[in-house]
Amino acid sequence: MNVIRRTEHVGADAPQPKGRFHGHAAQHTLHETDQQTRGSFVRFEPGAHTHWHAHSGGQLIHIVEGRARVQSWGDAVVSLEVGDTAVAPPGEKHWHGASADGPMTQLALTSGEVTWMEDAET
Repeated sequence: MNVIRRTEHVGADAPQPKGRFHGHAAQHTLHETDQQTRGSFVRFEPGAHTHWHAHSGGQLIHIVEGRARVQSWGDAVVSLEVGDTAVAPPGEKHWHGASADGPMTQLALTSGEVTWMEDAET
C-alpha cells in the first residue's frame, strides 16, 4: 500500500496533466488501470481551469486545498471549499479549476474516455 501524506499531494516536479487547460496545473497520478479508471491529485494555480470536457464514465472531484469553481453546461458556476465534492455523471459537459484568489488541489476520480472541447469563458 502506498501512503501519500498531505504534503506530498502534488510535488514541485509533478507533470502537467494531459488534456486542455487554461493556466498552469500539475498532476500526481495515484492509480490508473487499463479500464480507463484514474485517481489523481491535480493542483491548479490561481485562475487556472480545464477546458469544457466530458468523461464517458463520469468524474468525481473532491477539494483538498483552496477554493474551486465548477460548472456544468447550461448551469451557473458553483464555488467549492475544502471538503466539498462535485460529481459529473457520464457524458456531462463541464469544467473545473481554481478560484482567482489562490491555488486549489483536487482529488479527481475519473472513468472512461475524455472528450476535450472549447476553452471555458470564466
